[in-house]
Amino acid sequence: MASLDEVVEIDSLEKGLLSGDGSSSRGENGAEEEAVLYNASFEMEESFIKYQTARWVLYSLLLILAWGIGLFMLIYLPVRRYILRRDIRSRKLYLTPNSIVYKVTRPVPFPCFGVLKKEKHILLPSVADIVIEQGYLQSYFGVYSLRIENVGVRRPPSDDVQIQGIANPRAFRKAVLMRLSNMRNEAFSRQVSTTEDVPSLRLQMSPSKSLRQDSFSHPTDLVLLQKLEEVGSSVKRIQSLIEEQSTQTSEHAD
Repeated sequence: MASLDEVVEIDSLEKGLLSGDGSSSRGENGAEEEAVLYNASFEMEESFIKYQTARWVLYSLLLILAWGIGLFMLIYLPVRRYILRRDIRSRKLYLTPNSIVYKVTRPVPFPCFGVLKKEKHILLPSVADIVIEQGYLQSYFGVYSLRIENVGVRRPPSDDVQIQGIANPRAFRKAVLMRLSNMRNEAFSRQVSTTEDVPSLRLQMSPSKSLRQDSFSHPTDLVLLQKLEEVGSSVKRIQSLIEEQSTQTSEHAD
């Protein structure tokens, strides 16, 4: 039988492995995930359930007056509330250095048939803005909707990622915008450093090459040097011809 110290050591190891408060975590497949910069909370569970219940009841009453289908919707209301409660309790929305991650696990319309898992990764360079929306019924229950707009061709709002029930959407929006500004500053600093590295590479060249480049930096200097060489070669030819003529005349005189 194991001693008490061994049991305490095993418990501490299990807590260390199962704790998710570290800078990085591991996914279900064992791969190491990115560090979490900001973790959004969904603590407004009751307000979210009341808001969704009010919408469901209003739609049910309208459909009762129209076709009578709303009666079945009212009977289905307890199941609907159970699905919504499981949905908002499973939601995870957090910010990493490179992306926004949204995970949710919700039961199917008939929970006995299992659940649906959804995981969405939005790269930060593709994020244009974080829009916070609140309609009339949402403001009555204190519920906010957060919409992530994408960069590029303008698409309808229905194509953007929309999340409801966040406790403090403005803090999440501020964290995302600050991370985007930091990424832009880092990219700008990289560009400045690359432009500064080009003159340093030129200075690190050999002295002979630098002297040659300095002496022949202008094309006019090259032309003048070529002409001076041609003049010098022509003067040497003339001197050789004069010397030949002088030798010939001396021979004839003898």
